[in-house]
Amino acid sequence: MAQAKNHDYHILPPSVWPFIAGIGAFVMLFGSVLWMHGSGPWIFLMGLIAVLYVMYAWWADMVAESRAGDHTPVVRIGLRYGFIMFIMSEVMFFAAWFWSFFKHQMYPMETYVGTEYIKPEIYAIDPFGLPLINTLLLLISGCAATWAHHALVHENNRKDLKLGLQLAIIFGVIFTGFQAYEYWILVTQDGYTFGGEIHYANFFMATGFHGAHVVIGAIFLLVCLIRAERGDFTPEKHVGFEAAIWYWHFVDVVWLFLFAAIYIWGA
Repeated sequence: MAQAKNHDYHILPPSVWPFIAGIGAFVMLFGSVLWMHGSGPWIFLMGLIAVLYVMYAWWADMVAESRAGDHTPVVRIGLRYGFIMFIMSEVMFFAAWFWSFFKHQMYPMETYVGTEYIKPEIYAIDPFGLPLINTLLLLISGCAATWAHHALVHENNRKDLKLGLQLAIIFGVIFTGFQAYEYWILVTQDGYTFGGEIHYANFFMATGFHGAHVVIGAIFLLVCLIRAERGDFTPEKHVGFEAAIWYWHFVDVVWLFLFAAIYIWGA
């Protein structure tokens, strides 16, 4: 006979997911190194599939635990603190790219051809064209996500919850499409290259990783929309949804710094 639990903590049973995640991550890293040396992407893709499968299965287990009542108020506090720490690690990740950008803007590395110093020619981007449109798109998307959060927590209005999530996802997808179009213009018409000049490398690494985070955040919101359609989330229990909103606002704030630093100041 199972003993009744007399505490607010969640004692996790043994799980195979951390082990499979570690193996998948190693295979993905090993495969990416081989891919860079001309061996093809297949080992990398095998590791990626393993990692994606673990993400789906592990998070599905967490949803099931929440529905079973294992996410008590104490557990939800721990989950929130854990996600805050994750966002802090993401802040430091982007801090590295900002550091590299500002360093090479203020103290550019010299390029010599023979004995003559050649100053790199930088094609400045008009920040008040497509970048400004993308900024407005992300801000509107963030407002829609905040509306969805307010609708759930303060009004328990599931119709507005779903509509706000739908709008946030749509504007995020449009942002991604516009950024891909901007990259195409820069590479095919303005002379930008993915390697070579450090300015271009910093630009693509900083904005490209942010674009990847937009895609991840949109998927995060889509999962929340699917869960909302299935009846998940209440004004009292919505940690997964709250984490998605925090992540989306983090993506918004990083873009504002990128827009101000790289597009406006860098120009």
